[in-house]
Amino acid sequence: MPAMQIPSDHPLLLRIVDDLYAQGWSQQNIFLPQDLTQELAAECHKRSVQGELSPAAVGRGPNQEVREGIRGDHIQWLEPGEALACDSYLGLMESLRIAMNRRLFLGLEDFESHFAMYPPGAFYLKHLDRFRDDDRRMVSAVVYLNDAWLPEHGGHLRMYLDDRGEYDVLPTGGCLVVFLSGEVPHEVMPATRDRLSLTGWFRRRAAQVLL
Repeated sequence: MPAMQIPSDHPLLLRIVDDLYAQGWSQQNIFLPQDLTQELAAECHKRSVQGELSPAAVGRGPNQEVREGIRGDHIQWLEPGEALACDSYLGLMESLRIAMNRRLFLGLEDFESHFAMYPPGAFYLKHLDRFRDDDRRMVSAVVYLNDAWLPEHGGHLRMYLDDRGEYDVLPTGGCLVVFLSGEVPHEVMPATRDRLSLTGWFRRRAAQVLL
C-alpha cells in the first residue's frame, strides 16, 4: 500500500467530492501535513538544483513546443519509488481517486503528476487542461508547496467560474485545488519569488474508436 493512503470515506476526501459534484471545483487550504509539504518542497528544490526540471511545453505529441510567451514553468514528472515524500503524495491521490470513483462514477483509471517551478515573473496564460484531441483528463489537482507565501508575492491561480466570475487562489503551502479539467478555464499569475507546486490529472480510459 502506498505511504499515507487514507480511507476513501475520510471526511476531507468527502468534502472534495461533494464540492466537485455541487460546483465543479474544490479548495482545501489545509490538505497536506506541514512536514510532507516541506519534504516535497525540498525534493522539488533538489531536482531543480540538479538540473532535472525542464521547460514545460504546450501541445501534445509531435506538436509539443516550448513557448515561454504562453507558459514559463519548469517541470519533472513523478515516478513511483523515486522518493518517499512523492510516494506519500501519490498515496493520498490514490485515496482521492477511489473516493471520486465511488461517489461520482467518473471511471478514473490513473493519476499523472509533475513538479512545477515557476521562476519569478513566469506565468501560464488562460487555458483548459483537457486537450482537444484527448479527453482522458477528467479532474485536475494542484497542491502548493510554498512556505510563508504572502499576497504581495503574487502567483495566484485564477479560475474563471460561471457563477462567481474570476476567483483567485493564493498558492500557500499545503493547499489543494481540484477542478473539472474540461470545464474550468484558469491561468497562473506572475510571482515575485519561485512558485512551487505539484500539478496532476486524474484520467479515465481513452474512448474506443470503432472503425
